[in-house]
Amino acid sequence: MLEVTERAAGESGREYAHRMLEANIVSLNLAPGEVIHLNDVAAQMGLSRTPVREALLDLAKVGIVEVYPQSGSVVALVDFDLVEEARFLRSTLECAVVAEACAEAKPELLARLHESLRAQEYCLESGQAGTRLLELDNEFHRMLFAAVGKERCFEIVRGFSVHFDRVRSMELTSVRDLKVVSDHRAILAALEAHDADAARACMAEHLARYKVEAAAMRAHYPDYFKQK
Repeated sequence: MLEVTERAAGESGREYAHRMLEANIVSLNLAPGEVIHLNDVAAQMGLSRTPVREALLDLAKVGIVEVYPQSGSVVALVDFDLVEEARFLRSTLECAVVAEACAEAKPELLARLHESLRAQEYCLESGQAGTRLLELDNEFHRMLFAAVGKERCFEIVRGFSVHFDRVRSMELTSVRDLKVVSDHRAILAALEAHDADAARACMAEHLARYKVEAAAMRAHYPDYFKQK
């Protein structure tokens, strides 16, 4: 059963289906290797088959769904090569963004980042780490892009980051790598100190952390990963 939220105002059926399918794939509610039943998905979203089929084709273009003519669609297995490519893209851009943000670290930005950190800490304290913490993680990064006027870059990166986000979801829900909050705290401290070098180093370490847990994730989810 999909986890479905309300359709946003002005959102087309195709956009809505894309958003819901992607969210369920990232959260592992639709697990790697799972068959996606077009009729069931359309019914759960209150849509016709066409926008769901179009959304699946869009997701196939970024490699998280495999569409087989006459057979249907399947959630793609996690490919660590694509995860690493997504990390490289994010690290290249985000290390530059966070360094630039050091010069733009005005009180308003720092206050919003502190508020985000408090929400993340609450997730940890209340045992809600998982999808919600991943959402807050992404929002923290979005605020940095916005601070330097690069919101459109964030949206471009986000489209390919779904590979990275699936692994991050595994880290937060099973392997329990909860260093995301301490990483953000270190990034924020570098911003407050206007230390661009420290900010870049903290960001690079934060985005590469999944590599440390790769073996544990494979052991916990042996059927979720593409074999080389």
